[in-house]
Amino acid sequence: MKYWIGILGSLFIPISQAGVLEYGASLDQSVWKMTAATPLECRLEHIIPGWGKGAFVSHAGKNTNMDFELKPLRPQARIQTVTVRSMPPSWRPGVAESGISRVKFYKQFDGLVNGQAAWTMLDELEGGYTPSFLFRDWYHQNQPITVSVSAVGFRSTYQNFLGCMQSLLPYTFEDIAFTILNYEKNSDELTPYSKRRLAMISDYLKADPQIDLALVDAYTDSMGAKWPNQQLSEKRANSVKKFFTGLGVDEKRVKIEGHGEKQHVATNETERGREVNRRVVISMQRWTPPEFMEKTASR
Repeated sequence: MKYWIGILGSLFIPISQAGVLEYGASLDQSVWKMTAATPLECRLEHIIPGWGKGAFVSHAGKNTNMDFELKPLRPQARIQTVTVRSMPPSWRPGVAESGISRVKFYKQFDGLVNGQAAWTMLDELEGGYTPSFLFRDWYHQNQPITVSVSAVGFRSTYQNFLGCMQSLLPYTFEDIAFTILNYEKNSDELTPYSKRRLAMISDYLKADPQIDLALVDAYTDSMGAKWPNQQLSEKRANSVKKFFTGLGVDEKRVKIEGHGEKQHVATNETERGREVNRRVVISMQRWTPPEFMEKTASR
């Protein structure tokens, strides 16, 4: 599980190095791997032998985002404050360590450093420094512990991570989960804006296998006879489905229905009102893993 870790301040209280438990990858153990590289998520992971793993993660969206997830093999046993520091490499003797942030770990949740502090960790790793988490370990009678993220092997994989970030979609599921498309008069031709919107939805559908259903409901204005309008609405719904399947979306994930003149949302007495009524409504349903539902219910 993840939980947000807020930045607590800029004062850092170092833990005494006497009797400190230290976890970190040695030179021959240090490996960085891209474990996700899609238009929705970029994930760069690092194993911390004997303790767990850490991962830098960035997701699709309008805003620049960066998280560092710290996942222990054993769950956090209590709430506690953690110091995050940057340790100099051995080939730079005399260089002092520096503070990155002071954060809080929450009971039963993985650690999450986000925003600028996560970007700072990336910068330090690129420079050969070692970001380290200093706290006391409940499993070892509150003995001081240091969990380090090695810079060995980081740079080459980091370039792949940055390349992945450039390919992230600039919108999220929430941005396209409910969309209304409009049509030209007496036509199954979408307006230019709606075509761009439909392309966005298609890109997201192809990238996200957890969207198990796209519902397409088509409507017309009241101009003309009811039966031709019903047929026109069905034709519009089918054209959207064909657009999706033509881009590689499984047709089983697209359900369509034409409603003809039913359920107007504006007056049909004006051209503007009729334009609004000539519409297709697309709504998405996203599959949620059972384990996520269980975790949410237990919170």
